[in-house]
Amino acid sequence: MQVETEEIYSKFTTIFRDIFDDETLVASPTLSAKDVPGWDSLRNIRLVLTVEKAFGIRLTASEIGRLQNVGDLARLVQSKV
Repeated sequence: MQVETEEIYSKFTTIFRDIFDDETLVASPTLSAKDVPGWDSLRNIRLVLTVEKAFGIRLTASEIGRLQNVGDLARLVQSKV
């Protein structure tokens, strides 16, 4: 089953707004931790777990460690669904 990029970013936006408690956040390919106030290691773990659950996938520590921005995460999710 191929998940469309638009669907991924829509789900990401919902997830990001919930985790970072900011209704103005919009997930975009260039968004990264430095752009989001409060994006610390604990919230990063919550984000990864929530993304895994939302898409029914598992991400490895090495995959997560290579991510530079939301675009990288979207491509990784798309490759796993």
